[in-house]
Amino acid sequence: MAFKRFDPEDFVVSSDSITSTLWSTGAPILTEFYTSSVQAAGSSGNYYLSVYQTASNLSTAQVQFDIAYADSLGSGSTLYNSIVPQNSYTKTIYGQYRSLILEDENSNFIFGNGNNTITGSFFWVLSIERANYKQSLFPGSLNLHLSGSGGIINLTDNSLDNPVSTFIGSTRVYQLISGSNGTAGSLAGSGYVTNSGSYGLVFPDLGTILINPFAVSQSIRLFPSRSNNSDGLNTQRLFNAILLGDSFALNSQETITSDYVFVRARNSEFNYSENPSFISGSTGEVIYSNFINAPQVYITTVGMYNDSNDLLAVAKMSRPLLKDFTKEALVRVKLDF
Repeated sequence: MAFKRFDPEDFVVSSDSITSTLWSTGAPILTEFYTSSVQAAGSSGNYYLSVYQTASNLSTAQVQFDIAYADSLGSGSTLYNSIVPQNSYTKTIYGQYRSLILEDENSNFIFGNGNNTITGSFFWVLSIERANYKQSLFPGSLNLHLSGSGGIINLTDNSLDNPVSTFIGSTRVYQLISGSNGTAGSLAGSGYVTNSGSYGLVFPDLGTILINPFAVSQSIRLFPSRSNNSDGLNTQRLFNAILLGDSFALNSQETITSDYVFVRARNSEFNYSENPSFISGSTGEVIYSNFINAPQVYITTVGMYNDSNDLLAVAKMSRPLLKDFTKEALVRVKLDF
């Protein structure tokens, strides 16, 4: 067995982005949407509405995403306690997303940028089921159709129009715009709505989409109920818009980091073997005299050791590689993690 220490230039680190379908159906577009009356009537129904891919019983149905409604004033839902004003489910949800995304209880959600922005004190939330995607949502794959009394609109993120990532706090964010496949295309105003900013915000690393009711209402006349101490069924309103839109496309993204190790065998190296068919076990001599000055061996395995001679990884060759004094070998080993 022969050893050789690696040089720093023998190591290269590479990252590859891998995309895959997100929905449990295996299809890139979700076209069937169902809810559970059991979930909606339960305690969780006060906070969110789960959307499934099938109408069969809950033992086989899988959650694809959840719909929630958040309101800083607590409107659109009943109160926890009628004697405590504004202390409602929607206010709690607003506070949760403010803490998660803005990381500051004194900050506000802003839809849009530049001269066309609006402060969002209430909004819908689409939360993608965490088990459905690997590392993050894939920017540019979002295509959501919403249907209201004013027509149908297709929403996407603006990742292609603005390829440089922006952040809110430590969270990567894109604007939700009218368009398709990550761009507004030839639409005027970059897919925004005049005086209402963007249609929302997309947080690919959180699997979360916020929808701006002001922009949506101007396009398809879909607006939440903001009644006090009363269930406005706002999650159901958005679900109906998605159901009638009949198309929700979204993919998953994962970054795989690989270490490439280049194992170099120069012409003068690794030309002899300790295999019993090559060297005598009793005398340590080369069995065949013509192998003394012109040896021929085959490389079949590469082992990587640490400084304590502990074997850390083994790479098997796809086929034996002939080695002698007239040949040099370069073996590239890929380590994925």
